[in-house]
This record gives sequence, C-alpha cells and structure tokens, in this order.
Amino acid sequence: MTDEFISTTTSSSTGARRTGRLIDPSAADDGWVRTWAASPQAPEASTVAVEPFADATLRQVVRVSGGGRRIRIRFTNEYGTAPLVIGAAQVGLAAPGGGVRPGSERVLTFGGSPTAAVPAGAPILSDPVDLTLPALSRLTVSLYLPGHVESCTCHGTDVQTGWQIPGDAVTASSLPAGAEPLPARALISAVEVLPDTPDTATATATATANATAIVALGDSLTDGVGSTPDADRRWPDVLAERLAEHGGPAVHVSNQGIGGNRLLKDGFGVSALARFDRDVLATPGLGHVVVFEGMNDIALSFAPRDADGPMAEFFEAFAGTPVTTDDIIAGYRQLIARAHGHGARIYAATLTPYEGSDAFSSEGENARRTVNAWIRTSGAFDAVLDFDAVWRDPDHPGRIKDGFHEGDHIHGNDAGYTALADSVDLSLFK
Repeated sequence: MTDEFISTTTSSSTGARRTGRLIDPSAADDGWVRTWAASPQAPEASTVAVEPFADATLRQVVRVSGGGRRIRIRFTNEYGTAPLVIGAAQVGLAAPGGGVRPGSERVLTFGGSPTAAVPAGAPILSDPVDLTLPALSRLTVSLYLPGHVESCTCHGTDVQTGWQIPGDAVTASSLPAGAEPLPARALISAVEVLPDTPDTATATATATANATAIVALGDSLTDGVGSTPDADRRWPDVLAERLAEHGGPAVHVSNQGIGGNRLLKDGFGVSALARFDRDVLATPGLGHVVVFEGMNDIALSFAPRDADGPMAEFFEAFAGTPVTTDDIIAGYRQLIARAHGHGARIYAATLTPYEGSDAFSSEGENARRTVNAWIRTSGAFDAVLDFDAVWRDPDHPGRIKDGFHEGDHIHGNDAGYTALADSVDLSLFK
C-alpha cells in the first residue's frame, strides 16, 4: 500500500465536494494530539433537550487550542440507541455566521468512504486530512444525517452556536436559509491534530515528544457556565490563548468539563471517576491533567434538604447518598494513581467559594475548606492551582469576590474565568 491515496471527488444536489489529501492511517498513527473536546453525554443526562434528527445537516463551530497540519474529527454515538448513519461530512476553516472559508473545505471520509454507520455505543474517527490549522483557529464541521436519529449523544453546555439545517447542506459555503440553532453540541466530541512539522519520521517523533495535551476535567466551572456565548471565555479557552502566545513546544487544551458533573456519583453525565478513562486517559498526546471537580459533591451532600426549597429539583436529578470529605479525597487518590499509571502529571485546582448560592450551607463550607487544605498540603498531586485564592473575597472568604461571578455566587463570568486562567503558572506544562 502506498503512503497516501487520493479520494475521488463526489457531487450531490448541493454542489461539488472538494477533498483534501487523505492519509493512509497505517502510515500516520503516531503524533496525534487532541486540541478540542466536548465530553459526550446521554440526552437524558443533559441540561437541555435535543430533539430527534432526520434528513438534516448539523453545522457546528469549534475553536481549537494548538494548531497542526493534519486533522481528524471524532464523532460520537456513544449514547445512541441505534446505529448512526453518516451521509456526508465536511470540515473547513470557519467564516462568520456559520460559513466556511473558500478553499479550506475538506471532505471527511471513514475508511476511505464518504459515508459510515456508527454502531450504538461507539465513537468514530474520520480519516486524516491535510489542512493547515493555526493555533486558536475556528473550524466549521458539517454532518449530514440522512436517517432518523432518535437518541442524540450530545454535550449539554453549549457556549458556541451551532445549527440544524434541513436536508444535505454539507457543502454550503454560507449558512443556508431555514437553519435553526442547535441547543447543545451534537454528535461531535473531539478534534485531533498532527503538529505542524515537516512530514518525516524524525520530525513526527520530535512532534510527539514536544507537543502535549492538557485535559481540564471538571464541572460547570470548567464547562464555562456564565461565560459569554461564542466568545471562548471559559478558563481553559483563556489558558489556551496564554499558551499559544507563550511560544515554545505546542500545548493543546482539551476541555472535559460537564455542567452538573460530580466526582463520585452520576448526575448530568457520568461521574468523573467513571469517565476518566474515556475523557482523560484515552486522550492522544496526554501530558497533563487539571482536576477541578468535587464542588457539586460537597454542595449537594450538605445543601439544605427542603422538599419545597430551591434545590428540590436538583435532588431529583442527582441521586445517591451524601458523601464525606474522606470519600472525595479517596476519589482524588484514584485519579492520581490512574493518571500516574499512564505517565501523566496531574494537578488539582482548589474548590472555589459558593456562599450566597442556593446550595450553600455552613457544613458544606467546612467540607470545602477541609478538602482544599488536603489539596494544598498533602503533596498527593503533582502541583496545585489555587483557584480558591484567586476568587475568594479577602473580607469574606466564603464568597466569590464581586465582579468575578455571574450573579449566582457560584459560576464565573468572563472576568472571573480569565482571572483563573491568568493565575496558572505556564511552566507547569513544559
């Protein structure tokens, strides 16, 4: 088999489809790094409802962290109840308003075919395509679904607008009439790149050694609840900007936050312990993990349990008995052991204040401080990011300082998330 092959150009009623140079997967297995991610969720475990699709094109925009010279897209049917039929897929550099920059369009194929059937419970990686992708680029990913999709694997917190378009509109250079906003990320879970180095075996090995992926594992504070939509102001987004400006070996940031997620028990998405292998350890190019998780475990374990109170609906969605600080610490130790077993360094962010929120209790505040003291002093993690110190009001340490939260005293705003990212010592990722 040759090292490369050229796919044939196909056409449809929507116009010609331009292909990029496809890479024989057997010749390009090494050096991949994940540069963008959205953790998959079951539709019933999401914060929003995603209606079934049929004969529709999904068009979604993502901003990568580090760049590369080849890309592949990971689609997901991991919570689907039937095979997912992909009728066509395309990627290109994003233009404003859901468009694609002319000349950057690349047809995505799967084992050389422009169509695929993804089994229920499985993801699928596209074949690699050549596309020069600078750091912090935005991509438009279009996916045509000719059949009925009843159960859509999704990501419930969507801080980037996407669209549903009737029929096959994969090749449309601008957003067609009739497009409707998507309420969540749908059927796409990752973008992976080969770093931008000359195409030689030596360079590929060097790229593998130098490029690294950081995985941010967390809940709504990592998922960006409270940040401005379509502005990429979550703290991992801002960290990616700082790393891109810093220079040196490429560093890519993979955001695996899920709004409402817990460390120990399922809720909006399976627990961090349950998804750690899929969302973290299976990350191509994994070098570092930042764990910013556990606040929901504490808040929901110690919140006032008033059947008619503001938290009553949450208690219905978040089943399970309350947990203790010892339980949370034991969960952290599990993550540490599993990360170290894969050769990754693992850092912890201290849990941020939440007094003033509906979930607050004095018992929960004591538990938060106990867990933070262990994070800071135990030496169990490879380093500590003291997010609590960044956000807390010096005159009222149980509260987030004014100007850093969105108004609910628990989630950040753009300024708050920027402050978290700006506090991170970039030398930790060398």
